[in-house]
Amino acid sequence: MKLAVLATLLGSAAAFAPAPTGGRVASSAVSESKADLESLAADLNPAVKFFDPLNLAEAEFWGTSNEATIGFLREAEVKHGRVAMFAFVGYIVHANGITWPWAMTLAGDPFPKVSSAPEAWDAIPEAGRWQIMLAVGALEMWREAKSGTHYMKGGKIGYYPPFESKKLPPLYGPIPRKDIAVMDDATKARRLNIELNNGRLAQLGIFGFLCEQTIPGSVPLLSGVVPPYSGEVMAPLDSSIFGIEKLLPALN
Repeated sequence: MKLAVLATLLGSAAAFAPAPTGGRVASSAVSESKADLESLAADLNPAVKFFDPLNLAEAEFWGTSNEATIGFLREAEVKHGRVAMFAFVGYIVHANGITWPWAMTLAGDPFPKVSSAPEAWDAIPEAGRWQIMLAVGALEMWREAKSGTHYMKGGKIGYYPPFESKKLPPLYGPIPRKDIAVMDDATKARRLNIELNNGRLAQLGIFGFLCEQTIPGSVPLLSGVVPPYSGEVMAPLDSSIFGIEKLLPALN
């Protein structure tokens, strides 16, 4: 069910991104140069404007061009922003003890009633965690394989291709939106900028929650609001597939 909801929302979000074309689009559309990024930054945040202390806008990752690198970074920001928005809302939902009314597992185990999202993740059986991660990986593979021109080669940033309705139930397709169908390009661009800003804020928000939980007092505004967490937020599985946990005693 969670995967169905996620796929539906991804399809709906993709409606704001025009379908990619076979040829190279204009640089202003994909923000493939530093000048484009500076212009976009002024639209997104007139107060801060362009901020690049690591000089990533001039980098060339993996021996590619600067344009390809900017395409990769722009796509990464959109993805991280979308995931962070899901995470921020999900954290609040779990913190308030809201769960699905049905069983979580085939064995009949209920969804855990916890006080924070990290605790909820820890309560999921490891097999369930693998299912979630593999499902996310499948969604990522679909985006990479079905989006036409790649975002590192001039493709549309943030585009997610709809699922083939002939092979999947209608629930997995994009939500039809009449307002998007008639929306002009300027409105779509403005709303995409809103999505970017919301994604940036959500990234700060979710890490604020996690920092306060793992380092009490690190975020004064959240002191006493979120409970402490003694687990490892950067370890999604109980045991690493690389056996790294065996090295931790030696490192400590």
